[in-house]
Amino acid sequence: MSTREEKYFAANKENWNKRISIHKDSSFYDVESFKVGKNLLNSIEMSELGEVSGKSMLHLQCHFGLDSMSWSRLGAKVTGVDFSEEAIHLANELNQEVKLDARFITSNVYDLKLNLDEKFDIVFTSYGVIGWLPDMNRWADIISHFLKPEGIFYMVEFHPVIWMFDDEFKKITYSYFNDKVIEIDQESTYADKTTPLNLKEYSWNHSISEVLKALLDHGLKIQMFNEYDYSPYNCFNNTVKKGDRKYYIKGYENKLPVVYSVKAIKD
Repeated sequence: MSTREEKYFAANKENWNKRISIHKDSSFYDVESFKVGKNLLNSIEMSELGEVSGKSMLHLQCHFGLDSMSWSRLGAKVTGVDFSEEAIHLANELNQEVKLDARFITSNVYDLKLNLDEKFDIVFTSYGVIGWLPDMNRWADIISHFLKPEGIFYMVEFHPVIWMFDDEFKKITYSYFNDKVIEIDQESTYADKTTPLNLKEYSWNHSISEVLKALLDHGLKIQMFNEYDYSPYNCFNNTVKKGDRKYYIKGYENKLPVVYSVKAIKD
């Protein structure tokens, strides 16, 4: 990792460590409902990934583990990974409190080979994750490395077209392609926009072709690709709700891709 990348990751880690105290008490994450048994997974990933009972799962960039533990409740043997020490600390606390057997590891995705020596039936990642990584080739190499032969990789992610817009979706501000790092002064977090954060964050936009090519180049065979015009989370500005857990960008309903999903099998 270059010195410049180390700077970006250090700033982003500080950002995510400070978000934890806000996120854990937010209605967005609804931790109390999770504690009493609510499954926080969405219909997209539930239907597309399918049965997970009895399968080993590696969850990359798991934040504080609510989705990891939701998969665990469905019978998967889950290992969650995140670079935020505060996130993993909270994940372990919750896992113990609700008496689940998920495991959590603190690690940057790119360093995971140094911190884990196993193979998995499924590698999973979801919603707002790959934009924190500069290089899809290194990411895809990690996925391929940790998958068993015939193992499944599944991701559901916000569409790169969404990240081209300004925060209010009034104009195109950023490139669709990964041409440079995006530096933003973040004043708050999507989970609670009333609490000040005031930290820098560094991210990268990854085109669909960049993501798919990286997976294909590392021995994964694409089985499914879908696009959706809504988000199951109300995490953007200027949204309108239509139906259960379906949030559209106002004025772009049925016009703009908001989420996409990929399912692939390791050759």
